Amino acid sequence: MNVEHHLAHIASAYYLSPFESLTAGFSYDASGDFTSAMAAKCEGNRIEIIDRVNLPHSLGFFYTALCQFIGFDHFGEEYKVMGLAPYGNDVYRDLMRQLVTLDRNNWYQLAEGYFGMHEGGESGAIDHENRIIMGRLYKESLIKKLGKPRLRTNPLTQREMDIACSTQLRFEAAAVHCLNKLYKLIPTEQLVMAGGCALNGVANARILRDTPFSKTYLQPAASDDGTCLGAAYYCWHQILGNKKRFQMKHAFWGPEYSESIMRSTAEKSGFLNNEFNNSNDLVDDAANEIADGNVVGWYQGRSEWGPRALGNRSILANPAIPLMKDTINRKIKRRESFRPFAPSVMRERIPKYFEQNIASPFMMHVVKLNKKWREKLPAITHVDGTGRLQSVDKESNPLYYDLIDAFFKKTGIGVVLNTSFNENEPIVDNPEQAVKCFKRTEMDVLFLGGLKLKK
Repeated sequence: MNVEHHLAHIASAYYLSPFESLTAGFSYDASGDFTSAMAAKCEGNRIEIIDRVNLPHSLGFFYTALCQFIGFDHFGEEYKVMGLAPYGNDVYRDLMRQLVTLDRNNWYQLAEGYFGMHEGGESGAIDHENRIIMGRLYKESLIKKLGKPRLRTNPLTQREMDIACSTQLRFEAAAVHCLNKLYKLIPTEQLVMAGGCALNGVANARILRDTPFSKTYLQPAASDDGTCLGAAYYCWHQILGNKKRFQMKHAFWGPEYSESIMRSTAEKSGFLNNEFNNSNDLVDDAANEIADGNVVGWYQGRSEWGPRALGNRSILANPAIPLMKDTINRKIKRRESFRPFAPSVMRERIPKYFEQNIASPFMMHVVKLNKKWREKLPAITHVDGTGRLQSVDKESNPLYYDLIDAFFKKTGIGVVLNTSFNENEPIVDNPEQAVKCFKRTEMDVLFLGGLKLKK
């Protein structure tokens, strides 16, 4: 059977959540089945659609259009706007309020004449590098308001930073407006969210601050890659009437590779340095390398499902070293200097380091650090004092948890810098990809299962 796009999104969050009593469901993205957002009432094994927002009104198209204007015109670069926004000022507040209208009668509305979401390129079209071809989503009227759009190859200026700031703040205001409206329709503290817009971690943390929802769940693949699972669970529960629930507590559902494959790959690399027969020695040695200021590739077990590296396909480093962020951006990730890195923290130690005590196992919330830790942890503290939080617990990833604990015992810091194991490419999956990335970047150490490779 066919399951509507946003219904599959909501099902992917609700049916994998710990909630079975009354729960509010919300999905928002650019579009799917001509709809950009959906509100739903979830209870037991049933989901009831309450309302929809239909095209041409779309927060996802609004955000992507401004993302393109700033010069990030490849598919899926919206996260760069979120990272750039803290460097700017809200100079374009009045224009953004004109572009996105919020009132008590509507979820949101886009101004006419500025966006061309029906001119967004041919579905499935790719270029010679297999990148999705994106048509331009903004019109000449926006250029008249903002001036010429930045070319991708041109330097970023304060104007682009200010546009990013105003775009992000208007998006946050719209998200909070929608969720407060949703609460009036479905008064419960429990919320599940999905859709591409639900990957905006800054907005997710603000929703917990500025709406009555205090318990939220977002599964790790909240964008369109998660709709397949949502459609399957919708059929399982809503159509077939099954009541037995599954809660997704971790994201490690991808492939894993045998010890023999890892050993063969390590031996061929020429970098094999050591082998560990037990996990205690492994995490102790890895913690020493991180504490000493080395950049460590951490390749363990099954790969993560979704866009975030969560401790199995990660690059790790000491968050207390002031130049570490610049070093990794320049020498390993080879990406824009403004891009921040994530702090991985043991769940019980979050209140020590962060202003909001949020469980965020899938790195879905950007949270302010407590002021006394911002200068102490410069490599994971963004310019606005925030970090994209990943909470780590013993049940979901015991090896990664033990590594952070070992680092804490050596340094007194219960946080490690975590970024995805890649260099301007998809996150590495197999051991050969990991070793290739290790070789061509200035990473210092690679832990490939129980094997240590070192330059």
